[in-house]
Amino acid sequence: MSMFPRFGMGVAALWLASAMTAWGAGAGSCSDLAKVALPNTTITAAQVVAAGKFEPPAGAQKGKGPNPFLELPAFCRVTATLAPTPDSDIKVEVWLPVEGWNGKYQAVGNGGWAGVIGYPALGTAVRRGYAASATDTGHVGATASFVPGHPEKLNDYAYRSEHEMTVRSKSLIEAFYGNRIKYSYWNGCSTGGKQGLTEAQRYPDDFDGIIAGAPANYMIHLHVWSVYVAQATHKDDSSALPAEKLSLLHNAVLEACDAHDGVKDGIIDDPRKCHFDPEVLACKNGDAKACLNPSQVKAAKQIYAAPVNPKTKKEVFPTMEPGSELGWTALAGPTPASVATDTFKYWIFNKPDWNFMTLNLDKDVETADKIDAHRNNAIDPNLKPFFSHKGKLLMYHGWSDQLIAPENSINYYSSAVKSVGASKAADSMRLFMVPGMAHCRGGEGPDTFDQVTALEQWVEQGKAPETMVASRTRAGQVDRTRPLCAYPQVAKYKGSGSTDDAANFACAVP
Repeated sequence: MSMFPRFGMGVAALWLASAMTAWGAGAGSCSDLAKVALPNTTITAAQVVAAGKFEPPAGAQKGKGPNPFLELPAFCRVTATLAPTPDSDIKVEVWLPVEGWNGKYQAVGNGGWAGVIGYPALGTAVRRGYAASATDTGHVGATASFVPGHPEKLNDYAYRSEHEMTVRSKSLIEAFYGNRIKYSYWNGCSTGGKQGLTEAQRYPDDFDGIIAGAPANYMIHLHVWSVYVAQATHKDDSSALPAEKLSLLHNAVLEACDAHDGVKDGIIDDPRKCHFDPEVLACKNGDAKACLNPSQVKAAKQIYAAPVNPKTKKEVFPTMEPGSELGWTALAGPTPASVATDTFKYWIFNKPDWNFMTLNLDKDVETADKIDAHRNNAIDPNLKPFFSHKGKLLMYHGWSDQLIAPENSINYYSSAVKSVGASKAADSMRLFMVPGMAHCRGGEGPDTFDQVTALEQWVEQGKAPETMVASRTRAGQVDRTRPLCAYPQVAKYKGSGSTDDAANFACAVP
Protein backbone atom coordinates (compact mmCIF):
# COMPACT_ATOMS: atom_id res chain seq x y z
CA MET A 1 0.00 0.00 0.00
CA SER A 2 1.22 3.50 -0.80
CA MET A 3 2.36 5.72 2.05
CA PHE A 4 0.69 8.67 0.30
CA PRO A 5 -2.93 9.34 -0.67
CA ARG A 6 -3.82 9.07 -4.34
CA PHE A 7 -5.76 11.82 -6.05
CA GLY A 8 -7.89 11.01 -9.07
CA MET A 9 -8.67 13.32 -11.97
CA GLY A 10 -12.46 13.25 -11.72
CA VAL A 11 -12.75 16.75 -10.27
CA ALA A 12 -10.14 18.07 -12.69
CA ALA A 13 -12.04 16.60 -15.62
CA LEU A 14 -15.23 18.34 -14.52
CA TRP A 15 -13.37 21.68 -14.21
CA LEU A 16 -11.93 21.22 -17.69
CA ALA A 17 -15.29 20.36 -19.22
CA SER A 18 -16.82 23.41 -17.55
CA ALA A 19 -14.07 25.69 -18.85
CA MET A 20 -14.36 24.31 -22.39
CA THR A 21 -18.14 24.68 -22.33
CA ALA A 22 -17.94 28.26 -21.08
CA TRP A 23 -15.37 29.07 -23.73
CA GLY A 24 -17.15 27.47 -26.62
CA ALA A 25 -15.80 25.55 -29.59
CA GLY A 26 -12.60 26.65 -31.34
CA ALA A 27 -9.59 28.66 -30.26
CA GLY A 28 -9.94 32.02 -28.55
CA SER A 29 -7.88 35.17 -28.19
CA CYS A 30 -5.23 35.60 -25.53
CA SER A 31 -6.94 38.47 -23.75
CA ASP A 32 -10.16 36.47 -23.46
CA LEU A 33 -8.39 33.90 -21.28
CA ALA A 34 -8.76 36.38 -18.43
CA LYS A 35 -12.48 35.62 -18.55
CA VAL A 36 -12.11 31.87 -17.99
CA ALA A 37 -13.45 31.00 -14.55
CA LEU A 38 -11.51 28.30 -12.73
CA PRO A 39 -11.87 27.16 -9.11
CA ASN A 40 -9.76 29.05 -6.56
CA THR A 41 -8.06 30.96 -9.38
CA THR A 42 -7.57 34.65 -10.06
CA ILE A 43 -6.20 35.38 -13.51
CA THR A 44 -4.26 38.63 -13.17
CA ALA A 45 -3.18 39.14 -16.79
CA ALA A 46 -3.46 37.56 -20.23
CA GLN A 47 -1.63 39.27 -23.07
CA VAL A 48 0.46 38.47 -26.13
CA VAL A 49 4.22 39.00 -25.90
CA ALA A 50 5.78 39.75 -29.28
CA ALA A 51 8.59 37.53 -30.57
CA GLY A 52 11.88 38.26 -28.79
CA LYS A 53 10.34 40.98 -26.60
CA PHE A 54 9.90 39.23 -23.26
CA GLU A 55 11.53 40.96 -20.31
CA PRO A 56 11.44 39.08 -17.00
CA PRO A 57 10.41 41.06 -13.92
CA ALA A 58 13.11 42.75 -11.89
CA GLY A 59 15.00 40.23 -9.77
CA ALA A 60 13.62 37.23 -11.67
CA GLN A 61 15.64 34.36 -13.07
CA LYS A 62 17.27 35.26 -16.39
CA GLY A 63 19.70 32.41 -16.90
CA LYS A 64 23.40 32.60 -17.65
CA GLY A 65 25.08 33.93 -20.77
CA PRO A 66 23.32 35.70 -23.65
CA ASN A 67 19.70 36.73 -23.27
CA PRO A 68 17.78 33.44 -23.52
CA PHE A 69 14.53 35.20 -24.44
CA LEU A 70 15.60 36.88 -27.69
CA GLU A 71 14.71 33.78 -29.73
CA LEU A 72 11.30 33.28 -28.18
CA PRO A 73 8.36 33.18 -30.59
CA ALA A 74 5.29 35.28 -29.91
CA PHE A 75 3.31 33.77 -27.06
CA CYS A 76 0.27 34.38 -24.90
CA ARG A 77 1.42 35.01 -21.34
CA VAL A 78 -1.09 34.25 -18.61
CA THR A 79 -0.37 35.08 -14.98
CA ALA A 80 -2.56 33.78 -12.19
CA THR A 81 -2.79 33.32 -8.44
CA LEU A 82 -4.13 30.04 -7.06
CA ALA A 83 -5.64 29.76 -3.57
CA PRO A 84 -6.65 26.16 -2.80
CA THR A 85 -6.65 27.17 0.91
CA PRO A 86 -7.28 30.55 2.57
CA ASP A 87 -3.55 30.84 3.32
CA SER A 88 -2.40 29.88 -0.18
CA ASP A 89 -0.83 32.38 -2.57
CA ILE A 90 0.49 30.31 -5.47
CA LYS A 91 1.75 32.37 -8.41
CA VAL A 92 1.61 30.63 -11.79
CA GLU A 93 2.54 31.58 -15.34
CA VAL A 94 1.25 29.78 -18.42
CA TRP A 95 2.96 30.48 -21.77
CA LEU A 96 1.16 29.50 -24.98
CA PRO A 97 2.83 29.84 -28.41
CA VAL A 98 0.67 31.93 -30.72
CA GLU A 99 1.73 29.78 -33.68
CA GLY A 100 3.32 26.36 -34.04
CA TRP A 101 1.96 24.73 -30.90
CA ASN A 102 3.05 21.10 -30.91
CA GLY A 103 -0.14 20.00 -29.20
CA LYS A 104 1.68 19.19 -25.96
CA TYR A 105 2.12 20.61 -22.46
CA GLN A 106 5.31 20.82 -20.41
CA ALA A 107 5.46 21.85 -16.76
CA VAL A 108 8.89 22.95 -15.52
CA GLY A 109 10.29 22.61 -12.03
CA ASN A 110 12.10 24.68 -9.43
CA GLY A 111 15.31 24.64 -7.42
CA GLY A 112 16.03 24.85 -3.70
CA TRP A 113 13.20 26.43 -1.73
CA ALA A 114 11.78 27.84 -4.98
CA GLY A 115 10.02 31.18 -4.42
CA VAL A 116 10.49 32.25 -8.04
CA ILE A 117 9.10 31.50 -11.50
CA GLY A 118 11.57 29.60 -13.70
CA TYR A 119 11.55 31.88 -16.74
CA PRO A 120 14.54 30.33 -18.58
CA ALA A 121 12.97 26.86 -18.38
CA LEU A 122 9.64 28.25 -19.57
CA GLY A 123 11.40 29.84 -22.53
CA THR A 124 13.16 26.60 -23.43
CA ALA A 125 9.86 24.71 -23.47
CA VAL A 126 8.09 27.32 -25.59
CA ARG A 127 10.93 27.38 -28.12
CA ARG A 128 10.30 23.67 -28.61
CA GLY A 129 6.64 24.36 -29.40
CA TYR A 130 5.22 23.44 -26.00
CA ALA A 131 2.58 25.27 -24.06
CA ALA A 132 4.30 25.50 -20.69
CA SER A 133 3.78 26.56 -17.10
CA ALA A 134 5.76 27.25 -13.94
CA THR A 135 5.00 28.23 -10.36
CA ASP A 136 6.77 29.92 -7.45
CA THR A 137 5.25 27.12 -5.27
CA GLY A 138 3.32 29.58 -3.12
CA HIS A 139 5.81 32.02 -1.62
CA VAL A 140 8.29 34.71 -2.61
CA GLY A 141 12.02 34.35 -1.94
CA ALA A 142 14.41 31.39 -2.01
CA THR A 143 14.33 30.69 1.74
CA ALA A 144 12.10 28.78 4.14
CA SER A 145 11.36 31.85 6.25
CA PHE A 146 7.74 31.63 5.06
CA VAL A 147 7.15 28.36 6.93
CA PRO A 148 6.56 29.34 10.59
CA GLY A 149 2.85 29.77 11.23
CA HIS A 150 1.91 28.77 7.67
CA PRO A 151 1.47 24.98 7.44
CA GLU A 152 -0.69 25.29 4.33
CA LYS A 153 2.01 27.31 2.56
CA LEU A 154 4.43 24.52 3.41
CA ASN A 155 1.99 22.02 1.90
CA ASP A 156 1.82 24.18 -1.21
CA TYR A 157 5.61 24.12 -1.50
CA ALA A 158 5.93 20.45 -0.63
CA TYR A 159 3.44 18.99 -3.11
CA ARG A 160 0.23 20.89 -3.78
CA SER A 161 1.32 23.84 -5.93
CA GLU A 162 2.59 21.74 -8.84
CA HIS A 163 -0.63 19.75 -9.06
CA GLU A 164 -2.85 22.83 -8.78
CA MET A 165 -0.77 24.54 -11.46
CA THR A 166 -1.03 21.52 -13.74
CA VAL A 167 -4.80 21.22 -13.52
CA ARG A 168 -5.37 24.95 -14.16
CA SER A 169 -2.78 25.09 -16.93
CA LYS A 170 -4.41 22.26 -18.84
CA SER A 171 -7.76 24.05 -18.69
CA LEU A 172 -6.28 27.30 -20.00
CA ILE A 173 -4.27 25.59 -22.74
CA GLU A 174 -7.22 23.65 -24.10
CA ALA A 175 -9.47 26.68 -23.88
CA PHE A 176 -6.97 28.82 -25.81
CA TYR A 177 -6.31 26.34 -28.63
CA GLY A 178 -9.74 24.72 -28.74
CA ASN A 179 -8.09 21.29 -28.80
CA ARG A 180 -7.24 18.74 -26.19
CA ILE A 181 -3.61 18.26 -25.17
CA LYS A 182 -2.02 15.25 -26.81
CA TYR A 183 0.67 14.61 -24.21
CA SER A 184 1.66 16.17 -20.89
CA TYR A 185 5.22 16.20 -19.53
CA TRP A 186 7.06 17.25 -16.41
CA ASN A 187 10.67 18.46 -16.71
CA GLY A 188 12.73 19.34 -13.64
CA CYS A 189 16.04 18.86 -11.85
CA SER A 190 16.99 19.05 -8.15
CA THR A 191 13.85 20.35 -6.41
CA GLY A 192 12.29 20.01 -9.86
CA GLY A 193 13.30 16.34 -9.87
CA LYS A 194 11.69 15.90 -6.45
CA GLN A 195 8.56 17.62 -7.77
CA GLY A 196 8.46 15.20 -10.69
CA LEU A 197 8.63 12.18 -8.38
CA THR A 198 6.03 13.79 -6.12
CA GLU A 199 3.69 14.07 -9.10
CA ALA A 200 4.25 10.43 -10.06
CA GLN A 201 3.57 9.29 -6.48
CA ARG A 202 0.72 11.58 -5.36
CA TYR A 203 -0.96 12.59 -8.62
CA PRO A 204 -0.19 9.74 -11.04
CA ASP A 205 -2.65 10.89 -13.72
CA ASP A 206 -1.20 14.39 -14.18
CA PHE A 207 1.53 13.49 -16.68
CA ASP A 208 2.31 11.01 -19.42
CA GLY A 209 6.06 11.40 -18.99
CA ILE A 210 8.25 12.76 -16.21
CA ILE A 211 11.90 13.84 -16.28
CA ALA A 212 13.36 13.81 -12.77
CA GLY A 213 16.98 14.96 -12.71
CA ALA A 214 19.13 14.75 -9.55
CA PRO A 215 15.97 14.63 -7.43
CA ALA A 216 16.00 16.08 -3.91
CA ASN A 217 13.27 13.57 -3.13
CA TYR A 218 14.57 12.41 0.26
CA MET A 219 14.63 16.04 1.30
CA ILE A 220 14.80 15.70 5.08
CA HIS A 221 17.65 13.18 5.05
CA LEU A 222 19.35 15.09 2.23
CA HIS A 223 19.45 18.18 4.42
CA VAL A 224 20.72 16.18 7.39
CA TRP A 225 23.57 14.97 5.18
CA SER A 226 24.25 18.50 3.91
CA VAL A 227 24.68 19.71 7.49
CA TYR A 228 26.79 16.64 8.30
CA VAL A 229 29.19 17.56 5.49
CA ALA A 230 29.40 21.16 6.75
CA GLN A 231 30.14 19.95 10.27
CA ALA A 232 33.19 18.07 8.99
CA THR A 233 35.03 21.27 8.02
CA HIS A 234 33.86 23.45 10.90
CA LYS A 235 35.04 21.45 13.90
CA ASP A 236 37.99 23.82 14.27
CA ASP A 237 39.91 26.32 12.14
CA SER A 238 42.38 23.70 10.96
CA SER A 239 39.67 21.39 9.52
CA ALA A 240 38.67 23.78 6.71
CA LEU A 241 39.38 22.54 3.18
CA PRO A 242 40.30 25.53 0.98
CA ALA A 243 40.21 25.32 -2.81
CA GLU A 244 43.87 24.37 -3.17
CA LYS A 245 43.41 21.41 -0.81
CA LEU A 246 40.33 20.27 -2.74
CA SER A 247 42.35 20.37 -5.96
CA LEU A 248 45.02 18.33 -4.22
CA LEU A 249 42.44 15.75 -3.20
CA HIS A 250 40.87 15.67 -6.64
CA ASN A 251 44.16 15.14 -8.46
CA ALA A 252 45.10 12.34 -6.07
CA VAL A 253 41.75 10.63 -6.64
CA LEU A 254 42.17 10.79 -10.41
CA GLU A 255 45.69 9.44 -10.15
CA ALA A 256 44.38 6.52 -8.11
CA CYS A 257 41.19 5.71 -10.00
CA ASP A 258 40.89 7.43 -13.39
CA ALA A 259 42.34 4.54 -15.40
CA HIS A 260 40.19 1.86 -13.70
CA ASP A 261 37.61 2.09 -16.49
CA GLY A 262 40.21 1.55 -19.20
CA VAL A 263 40.40 5.19 -20.28
CA LYS A 264 42.51 7.88 -18.62
CA ASP A 265 40.45 10.95 -19.43
CA GLY A 266 39.98 12.88 -16.18
CA ILE A 267 36.61 11.20 -15.55
CA ILE A 268 35.72 8.31 -13.24
CA ASP A 269 32.93 6.35 -14.90
CA ASP A 270 31.76 4.52 -11.77
CA PRO A 271 33.15 6.16 -8.62
CA ARG A 272 31.81 3.35 -6.41
CA LYS A 273 34.75 1.25 -7.60
CA CYS A 274 37.25 3.89 -6.49
CA HIS A 275 38.68 3.20 -3.03
CA PHE A 276 40.70 6.24 -2.01
CA ASP A 277 42.10 7.02 1.43
CA PRO A 278 42.89 10.71 2.12
CA GLU A 279 45.53 9.49 4.55
CA VAL A 280 47.95 9.19 1.60
CA LEU A 281 48.04 13.00 1.50
CA ALA A 282 48.75 13.45 5.21
CA CYS A 283 51.48 15.95 6.04
CA LYS A 284 54.52 14.44 7.67
CA ASN A 285 54.84 17.45 9.94
CA GLY A 286 52.45 20.36 10.53
CA ASP A 287 50.68 21.77 7.48
CA ALA A 288 51.66 22.66 3.90
CA LYS A 289 50.05 23.38 0.54
CA ALA A 290 50.94 19.97 -0.90
CA CYS A 291 49.46 17.89 1.93
CA LEU A 292 46.57 17.65 4.39
CA ASN A 293 46.95 18.36 8.08
CA PRO A 294 45.44 15.82 10.52
CA SER A 295 42.17 17.77 10.88
CA GLN A 296 41.78 18.02 7.10
CA VAL A 297 42.41 14.30 6.67
CA LYS A 298 39.70 13.62 9.24
CA ALA A 299 37.30 16.06 7.53
CA ALA A 300 37.85 14.49 4.12
CA LYS A 301 37.27 11.02 5.52
CA GLN A 302 34.01 12.16 7.08
CA ILE A 303 32.82 13.67 3.80
CA TYR A 304 33.61 10.49 1.86
CA ALA A 305 31.77 8.41 4.48
CA ALA A 306 27.97 8.34 4.46
CA PRO A 307 26.35 9.44 7.73
CA VAL A 308 25.12 6.52 9.82
CA ASN A 309 22.67 6.54 12.71
CA PRO A 310 24.82 5.54 15.71
CA LYS A 311 22.01 3.49 17.27
CA THR A 312 20.37 1.76 14.32
CA LYS A 313 23.58 1.62 12.24
CA LYS A 314 21.46 2.52 9.20
CA GLU A 315 22.74 4.90 6.56
CA VAL A 316 20.97 8.25 6.80
CA PHE A 317 21.86 9.32 3.26
CA PRO A 318 24.57 8.48 0.72
CA THR A 319 27.52 10.83 0.30
CA MET A 320 30.01 12.48 -2.06
CA GLU A 321 31.66 10.26 -4.64
CA PRO A 322 35.38 10.22 -5.47
CA GLY A 323 35.92 12.71 -8.29
CA SER A 324 33.50 15.33 -6.94
CA GLU A 325 36.05 17.16 -4.77
CA LEU A 326 36.20 20.36 -6.83
CA GLY A 327 32.57 21.04 -5.93
CA TRP A 328 32.80 20.41 -2.19
CA THR A 329 32.82 24.11 -1.33
CA ALA A 330 29.05 24.13 -1.97
CA LEU A 331 28.42 22.16 1.24
CA ALA A 332 31.80 22.17 2.97
CA GLY A 333 32.73 25.80 2.35
CA PRO A 334 33.00 28.73 4.77
CA THR A 335 29.26 28.64 5.50
CA PRO A 336 26.82 25.71 5.44
CA ALA A 337 24.25 25.51 2.65
CA SER A 338 21.29 27.64 3.69
CA VAL A 339 18.86 25.48 1.71
CA ALA A 340 19.62 22.74 4.26
CA THR A 341 19.90 24.76 7.46
CA ASP A 342 16.61 26.52 6.63
CA THR A 343 14.83 23.19 7.03
CA PHE A 344 15.86 23.05 10.66
CA LYS A 345 15.73 26.77 11.43
CA TYR A 346 12.23 27.39 10.11
CA TRP A 347 10.54 24.00 10.02
CA ILE A 348 11.87 21.24 12.25
CA PHE A 349 13.03 23.28 15.25
CA ASN A 350 11.56 26.70 14.37
CA LYS A 351 14.60 28.49 15.81
CA PRO A 352 16.09 31.05 13.40
CA ASP A 353 19.28 31.13 15.50
CA TRP A 354 19.68 27.33 15.42
CA ASN A 355 23.34 26.24 15.38
CA PHE A 356 24.03 23.68 12.66
CA MET A 357 26.91 22.18 14.66
CA THR A 358 24.40 20.83 17.19
CA LEU A 359 22.63 18.49 14.75
CA ASN A 360 23.12 14.83 15.65
CA LEU A 361 22.42 11.69 13.63
CA ASP A 362 20.24 10.03 16.23
CA LYS A 363 17.38 11.82 17.95
CA ASP A 364 17.42 14.91 15.69
CA VAL A 365 16.93 12.82 12.55
CA GLU A 366 14.15 10.87 14.25
CA THR A 367 12.55 14.14 15.33
CA ALA A 368 12.79 15.58 11.82
CA ASP A 369 11.20 12.48 10.28
CA LYS A 370 8.29 12.61 12.72
CA ILE A 371 7.64 16.32 12.23
CA ASP A 372 7.87 16.24 8.46
CA ALA A 373 5.87 13.00 8.20
CA HIS A 374 6.79 12.62 4.50
CA ARG A 375 5.39 16.03 3.68
CA ASN A 376 8.60 17.11 1.92
CA ASN A 377 9.88 13.65 1.04
CA ALA A 378 8.96 11.84 -2.16
CA ILE A 379 10.31 8.36 -1.54
CA ASP A 380 7.21 6.20 -2.06
CA PRO A 381 8.44 3.39 -4.37
CA ASN A 382 4.95 2.37 -5.49
CA LEU A 383 4.71 3.81 -8.99
CA LYS A 384 2.15 1.27 -10.21
CA PRO A 385 -0.67 3.85 -10.53
CA PHE A 386 1.58 6.09 -12.66
CA PHE A 387 2.79 3.19 -14.79
CA SER A 388 -0.73 1.76 -15.15
CA HIS A 389 -1.68 4.43 -17.69
CA LYS A 390 1.64 3.95 -19.54
CA GLY A 391 3.35 6.79 -17.71
CA LYS A 392 7.11 6.90 -18.27
CA LEU A 393 9.78 8.07 -15.81
CA LEU A 394 13.23 9.17 -16.98
CA MET A 395 15.73 9.90 -14.19
CA TYR A 396 19.31 11.17 -14.46
CA HIS A 397 22.03 12.12 -12.01
CA GLY A 398 25.64 13.31 -12.28
CA TRP A 399 28.25 11.16 -10.55
CA SER A 400 30.08 14.34 -9.47
CA ASP A 401 27.00 16.01 -8.02
CA GLN A 402 28.14 18.31 -5.22
CA LEU A 403 24.69 19.09 -3.77
CA ILE A 404 22.75 15.81 -3.83
CA ALA A 405 24.60 12.53 -3.37
CA PRO A 406 24.16 10.61 -6.65
CA GLU A 407 23.51 7.23 -5.06
CA ASN A 408 20.26 8.70 -3.74
CA SER A 409 18.84 8.29 -7.25
CA ILE A 410 20.12 4.73 -7.46
CA ASN A 411 18.50 3.99 -4.10
CA TYR A 412 15.13 5.31 -5.21
CA TYR A 413 15.32 3.60 -8.61
CA SER A 414 16.18 0.28 -6.94
CA SER A 415 13.33 0.63 -4.43
CA ALA A 416 10.86 1.31 -7.25
CA VAL A 417 12.08 -1.70 -9.24
CA LYS A 418 11.58 -3.86 -6.16
CA SER A 419 8.11 -2.41 -5.58
CA VAL A 420 6.67 -2.65 -9.09
CA GLY A 421 8.66 -5.63 -10.32
CA ALA A 422 11.56 -5.83 -12.74
CA SER A 423 9.39 -6.39 -15.82
CA LYS A 424 7.13 -3.38 -15.22
CA ALA A 425 10.10 -1.22 -14.28
CA ALA A 426 11.93 -2.16 -17.48
CA ASP A 427 8.91 -1.03 -19.46
CA SER A 428 8.32 2.20 -17.58
CA MET A 429 11.43 3.75 -16.02
CA ARG A 430 15.06 4.51 -16.84
CA LEU A 431 17.95 5.94 -14.83
CA PHE A 432 21.02 7.48 -16.45
CA MET A 433 24.10 8.11 -14.33
CA VAL A 434 26.34 10.77 -15.89
CA PRO A 435 30.12 10.45 -15.29
CA GLY A 436 31.82 13.70 -14.33
CA MET A 437 28.64 15.79 -14.31
CA ALA A 438 27.95 18.06 -11.35
CA HIS A 439 24.54 19.09 -10.02
CA CYS A 440 22.12 19.05 -12.97
CA ARG A 441 24.78 20.52 -15.29
CA GLY A 442 28.46 21.45 -15.27
CA GLY A 443 31.47 19.51 -14.05
CA GLU A 444 34.34 17.96 -15.97
CA GLY A 445 32.33 15.43 -17.95
CA PRO A 446 29.87 15.71 -20.86
CA ASP A 447 26.80 17.36 -19.35
CA THR A 448 24.49 18.24 -22.26
CA PHE A 449 22.00 15.69 -23.57
CA ASP A 450 18.47 15.74 -24.97
CA GLN A 451 16.38 14.02 -22.35
CA VAL A 452 13.21 15.69 -23.65
CA THR A 453 13.41 14.05 -27.08
CA ALA A 454 14.29 10.73 -25.45
CA LEU A 455 11.16 10.89 -23.29
CA GLU A 456 8.96 12.05 -26.18
CA GLN A 457 10.02 9.10 -28.31
CA TRP A 458 9.35 6.74 -25.44
CA VAL A 459 5.90 8.09 -24.58
CA GLU A 460 4.71 8.79 -28.12
CA GLN A 461 6.42 6.06 -30.14
CA GLY A 462 7.13 3.36 -27.60
CA LYS A 463 10.89 3.65 -28.18
CA ALA A 464 12.47 3.17 -24.76
CA PRO A 465 15.77 5.07 -24.32
CA GLU A 466 18.72 2.75 -23.80
CA THR A 467 21.36 5.39 -24.53
CA MET A 468 21.64 9.16 -24.87
CA VAL A 469 24.65 10.97 -26.29
CA ALA A 470 26.08 13.64 -23.99
CA SER A 471 28.45 16.38 -25.08
CA ARG A 472 30.93 18.68 -23.37
CA THR A 473 31.63 22.20 -24.58
CA ARG A 474 34.89 24.08 -23.98
CA ALA A 475 35.58 27.57 -25.35
CA GLY A 476 32.38 27.42 -27.37
CA GLN A 477 33.25 24.14 -29.10
CA VAL A 478 32.19 20.56 -28.41
CA ASP A 479 35.37 18.74 -27.43
CA ARG A 480 33.97 15.43 -26.18
CA THR A 481 30.92 13.22 -26.64
CA ARG A 482 30.11 10.12 -24.67
CA PRO A 483 27.13 7.76 -24.56
CA LEU A 484 25.05 7.67 -21.40
CA CYS A 485 23.77 4.20 -20.66
CA ALA A 486 20.60 3.06 -18.94
CA TYR A 487 21.54 1.95 -15.42
CA PRO A 488 23.13 -0.40 -14.50
CA GLN A 489 25.02 -0.37 -17.79
CA VAL A 490 28.09 1.82 -18.30
CA ALA A 491 29.91 3.06 -21.40
CA LYS A 492 32.91 0.88 -22.29
CA TYR A 493 35.67 1.95 -24.68
CA LYS A 494 35.85 -0.33 -27.74
CA GLY A 495 39.64 -0.15 -27.81
CA SER A 496 40.28 2.00 -30.85
CA GLY A 497 39.55 5.52 -32.04
CA SER A 498 39.34 8.77 -30.14
CA THR A 499 38.19 8.51 -26.53
CA ASP A 500 36.47 11.86 -27.06
CA ASP A 501 34.05 10.36 -29.60
CA ALA A 502 30.90 8.61 -28.39
CA ALA A 503 30.98 6.31 -31.44
CA ASN A 504 33.96 4.51 -29.93
CA PHE A 505 32.06 3.39 -26.82
CA ALA A 506 29.38 0.78 -26.25
CA CYS A 507 27.04 0.20 -23.32
CA ALA A 508 27.66 -2.92 -21.24
CA VAL A 509 26.86 -4.32 -17.84
CA PRO A 510 29.93 -3.74 -15.62
